[in-house]
Amino acid sequence: MKLNKVLDTLGIDKMNEGAGTGTKWLKAGGEKITSYSPVDGKLIGTIQGVNRKSYDNVVKQAEAAFAEWRMWPAPKRGEVVRQVGEALRKYKEPLGRLVSYEMGKSLQEGYGEVQEMIDIADFAVGLSRQLYGLTMHSERPMHRMYEQWHPLGVVGIISAFNFPVAVWSWNSFLAWVCGNTCVWKPSEKTPLTAIACQNIIADVFRANKVPEGVCGLVVGGRETGEWMSNDTRIPLVSATGSTRMGKAVGAAVGGRLGRSLLELGGNNAIIISEHADLNIALRACIFGAVGTAGQRCTTTRRLIIHESVYDAFKKKLVAAYKQLNIGDPLNENNHVGPLIDTDAVKNYLAAIDALKKEGAKVVVPGGVLEGKGYESGCYVKPCVYEVSNDMQVVQHETFAPLLYIMKYKTLEEAIALQNNVPQGLSSSIMTLNMREAETFLSHKGSDCGIANVNIGTSGAEIGGAFGGEKETGGGRESGSDSWKAYMRRQTNTINWSDQLPLAQGIKFHV
Repeated sequence: MKLNKVLDTLGIDKMNEGAGTGTKWLKAGGEKITSYSPVDGKLIGTIQGVNRKSYDNVVKQAEAAFAEWRMWPAPKRGEVVRQVGEALRKYKEPLGRLVSYEMGKSLQEGYGEVQEMIDIADFAVGLSRQLYGLTMHSERPMHRMYEQWHPLGVVGIISAFNFPVAVWSWNSFLAWVCGNTCVWKPSEKTPLTAIACQNIIADVFRANKVPEGVCGLVVGGRETGEWMSNDTRIPLVSATGSTRMGKAVGAAVGGRLGRSLLELGGNNAIIISEHADLNIALRACIFGAVGTAGQRCTTTRRLIIHESVYDAFKKKLVAAYKQLNIGDPLNENNHVGPLIDTDAVKNYLAAIDALKKEGAKVVVPGGVLEGKGYESGCYVKPCVYEVSNDMQVVQHETFAPLLYIMKYKTLEEAIALQNNVPQGLSSSIMTLNMREAETFLSHKGSDCGIANVNIGTSGAEIGGAFGGEKETGGGRESGSDSWKAYMRRQTNTINWSDQLPLAQGIKFHV
């Protein structure tokens, strides 16, 4: 499908309003935001960003919609989400292409991101009949205690460019079945995929007479995120992005005693044991390190390799890197696409300079690609360096295909290296030794929110709770009981006796 056909199918115009309430577009009135593709540097479209007035109008509509939407039975809300999933199945091909073209990830990863949305829709439909509370035994006779969960209200969603649509769906689909309304601020680097999603759901919402405002959209820059973070009308702000951004959001939301759900940076490691299947380990490491051109929060950034297999695995790694094809991500023969923009390229080059200054040893050299097919200036070479874990550049996340390798002697040393970074998102060990695997997963093992055995650090399924510890933010999204983040817990006690006994045996006579 050609680009013009993709844009037409998804309702993308040359000029798009950046303020939406579900089925309607409002006059945004803010500064223009242009979306250029990192694939070829060409302008895809322009968006009229929101100003404070249009932002407030979207939030007001979301507030009004909440009063009605929360009273819909949860399974009925789930039925709407089921139909959204069906619509995404219909538009998977063009939306996946737009994700790939606007963000720069491979076409298969673009399709995979839309499939994540479909999967979370299926998960949310089932969840709509499982919003369970508990019953507890009261210490007082003829009393019943139980807990129930109520929706919070308007949920603010700030998403990042690397997963421009999937992370929004993780939050919004669960928030919707819980009875909340949402206002989404997508990355200003990938706004057109957000416009497309709003267009896809519009027909579903219209057909089901969903209250206008259940799905709000505000396209804008940093200031828009600040409005949302400080907005007392929004009890929960879910933010995905850098640790620096997350600290600002967390401080602003916490300052008004709101809730924040933070999914921030990762500095993910794979431990490769002497007992590993090196062929499986190699495949996991390569995809983890270069998938999405190293721009996943779960990207593999460090390999901690046992000294007995270090040289052999390094040789395999170098040979595999030589086979990587770098180029247009819509060409399925290519493994690695571009970085999101030239600023990301500057960060990549700065990290390489820092590695040189700190004495890292080049294993696979990097650099910026030039010439035919690389006109956007966003294509770089995936590179590998031998490092020590305490180097400053290794302690920080660079959103680019830089892979650091180091040796270890004992499993305890490897786990200590794995944990000795500020971030705590995803981790993995490659081993066929059961004791090693169980140690890695035990209390004295990985300190990350995700710990895997014999698979890589990236590619989490939606059924498990996703998120990490330390500077990763502590939030959990997607599967398991992550729905509880979007609700408030209420404890209820009913006295069905003809007396009024007090708790703790307190006597009070009047």
